[in-house]
Amino acid sequence: MNSVIAEGKTTAEAIENGLKQLNVSKDKVNIKVLENAEKRSFFSILAPRVVKVELTLKDVKEHYAPMQEHVNQITPEQIEIAKKNLTVFLDEFSTKFEDFDYDIKVNGNDINVELKGNDSSKLIGYRGETLNSIQIVMSTIANKNVMGKVRIILDIAGYREKRKKVLEDLADKISKTVIKTGKTIMLEPMPAYERKIIHTRLQNNEKVKTFSKGEEPYRKIVISKNK
Repeated sequence: MNSVIAEGKTTAEAIENGLKQLNVSKDKVNIKVLENAEKRSFFSILAPRVVKVELTLKDVKEHYAPMQEHVNQITPEQIEIAKKNLTVFLDEFSTKFEDFDYDIKVNGNDINVELKGNDSSKLIGYRGETLNSIQIVMSTIANKNVMGKVRIILDIAGYREKRKKVLEDLADKISKTVIKTGKTIMLEPMPAYERKIIHTRLQNNEKVKTFSKGEEPYRKIVISKNK
């Protein structure tokens, strides 16, 4: 586990809870406040009034080998609790819109949520920023009273697949430029799941190498020519 999202009544309490989950001291992590009781977005209106923080271990290299089976298996009972938590939230959330529906599917230890309807596309935001924020809120709500952590994957109007295609095309284009010019190119900051798409796309290209640089949320991918 390289990162966790923790919560508490105060920022200090949330950080302390996160440190306990990672079993490390404060100097070993980077801390990002995701939401607090004083500054709440429209999309978190139904979330508990708590502070949420993300703790990420420092100096952890990103590895994008094929997905392996989770070490801590989540029981079907815990998955069902998370699913019910999401259903209650989404039933209430859907009343805020005229044309809105959702679909929940369990995939192993993950729960995939798809939002549908004419109003749903408004929730994507610039390059999926709003979508990612809603996913964080859903993850917090779904994992209430769950032993372990169920991963929530949110998609809206097929955005994830469309974005994946854009990133793969970008990876191909940049790699060709790097090979042709020999110059190293640094991309703009991306969330971890988008960086993974770039890494995976180019991992079998022997002419280039990729690595990530910087700290969240400004971590970037660097593409350079293999010597």
